[in-house]
Amino acid sequence: MIRVLVVDDEALIRKGFQRILDTADDIQVVATVPGGQAVRTAQETRPDLVLLDIRMPDVDGLTVLAGLRRLPDPPVVAMLTTFDMDEYVATALRSGAAGFLLKDTDPEELPFLVRTLADGGTVLSSKVTRTVVDGYLDAGPQVPAARSLHRLTDRERAVLLLIAEGLSNADIATRMHLSTGTVKDHVSAILTKLEVGSRVQAALLAERAGLLKPPRNQEGE
Repeated sequence: MIRVLVVDDEALIRKGFQRILDTADDIQVVATVPGGQAVRTAQETRPDLVLLDIRMPDVDGLTVLAGLRRLPDPPVVAMLTTFDMDEYVATALRSGAAGFLLKDTDPEELPFLVRTLADGGTVLSSKVTRTVVDGYLDAGPQVPAARSLHRLTDRERAVLLLIAEGLSNADIATRMHLSTGTVKDHVSAILTKLEVGSRVQAALLAERAGLLKPPRNQEGE
């Protein structure tokens, strides 16, 4: 059972997400709260995943994210936003968010996305703009990305490419004919060697290094 905490300043949004997720047999919404109650509620309910509004009037979503990340056994956090281009998204990704969803995500897709996040996958809304990704990359670490990737073994680089595709640990294990435990060990090693705090950060570092697509000045040639 995947335990989910929904954090949003609007009760209608909270109840809407709860109603959708409660239709799934393997997902339980343990609580829905506004931002000011999020960290305390997470401590009490110990969710696997938090769906967190990035913009709230009572407390900033990024502040809540930082508080959740400081918990002894922090949950996976995905940010919720109304905008497909939100200047806070890049900061949230650098701060350890596992991805972000638009609030108008297709209800039929939501349980699948929750399962992907809970299994260690990366979720970025299909409407994510190039500007958001560029904002992340432009403000990222100054160590050249290619140099960082040289720290990885060939197997770790292969795992990183699948992380960048958004695959979960279970999917990577199936694709590479490995156990899920072995994949988790590889992911941990990748994050440590690249000095990043999340799979999203690792994936975007791979993009910066040119592993996912040709350099931009060659696109369209």
